[in-house]
Amino acid sequence: MTKRLFYTIARRIALLMLAALVVTLAPRAQAAWPEKPIKFVLPFGAGGVADVTARILADKLGQKLNQRVVVENMPGPGGIAAARAVITSPPDGYTMAWVTNGAAISAATFQSLPFDPVKDFAMVSMAGTFDLVFVVNSQSEYKTLADFLKAAKANPGKLNIGTIVAGSTQNLGGELFKSMAGLNIQIVPYKNSPDIVVALLRNDVQMMIDFPPAVAGQVADNKLRILASSSPQPSPLLPGVPTADQAGVKGYEVISWNGVGAPKDTPKEVIDTMNEAMREVLAMPDVKEQLANVGVIAKASTPAELMARLTADIKKWNAVVDKAGIPRK
Repeated sequence: MTKRLFYTIARRIALLMLAALVVTLAPRAQAAWPEKPIKFVLPFGAGGVADVTARILADKLGQKLNQRVVVENMPGPGGIAAARAVITSPPDGYTMAWVTNGAAISAATFQSLPFDPVKDFAMVSMAGTFDLVFVVNSQSEYKTLADFLKAAKANPGKLNIGTIVAGSTQNLGGELFKSMAGLNIQIVPYKNSPDIVVALLRNDVQMMIDFPPAVAGQVADNKLRILASSSPQPSPLLPGVPTADQAGVKGYEVISWNGVGAPKDTPKEVIDTMNEAMREVLAMPDVKEQLANVGVIAKASTPAELMARLTADIKKWNAVVDKAGIPRK
């Protein structure tokens, strides 16, 4: 065999081996995410607004992505257990976090957390927003929030507002309202929403602040009356209800939100694919209707917009906690 023929054969063998290697690797290189089920980890128990919202989206996203999207409830103080489960998972897009404004509140109300909601997560998209509502007994003399404000200023220290536990969105929303309106009132924390409703009906508190689903039944039965909402613009889900800003507390804004995050270093391609899927799902009329039924306005966002909302809320609630003198846990 001549040397030239030897080199020709060797070169052909090398090319065949390279082609075989490319064929072997091609399925992995070309495989599109997702290739297996995706998990959303929630820092709350089943049945709440966040849980219902997550399950509505999980069902539709599963259809859109051709993979199951499952919801795992992992409640615990400060969302610590759920956060740990996500940030210790591989950053491959198969374990994602259901991120809410509760993450901002935890950052503001805990002295320290074993995770950083800003640095340890890559944001994907917002899922929806929902308001707080200011509610009175339907027999109350206060027909508007302006009436309540006037009475509170005329009777310092005599009116009370009920919310759920200290450090909740509702409780801090009440403290922010008290601060911005310049009121001498007491924000009274209760264990749960039904307890506040009872207190309101007995006039132990003169107003309560909560999410709409917590009072929807009593409002429908004409036992309670909504005076105002907490967003800067009137909510399309609360026709005829003015905002606290319109009632005289200028600049007041509390918007609760849900969204999806992932471990930091999750590939951009994965983030982009999930973001696009969420945008398409949240634009569906039936999804909008299902979310509206639990008081949520469907709303997608860019990853940067969700991160900006999170960081702004952390700053806001830190200021509220400091001003109200709420002890950090």
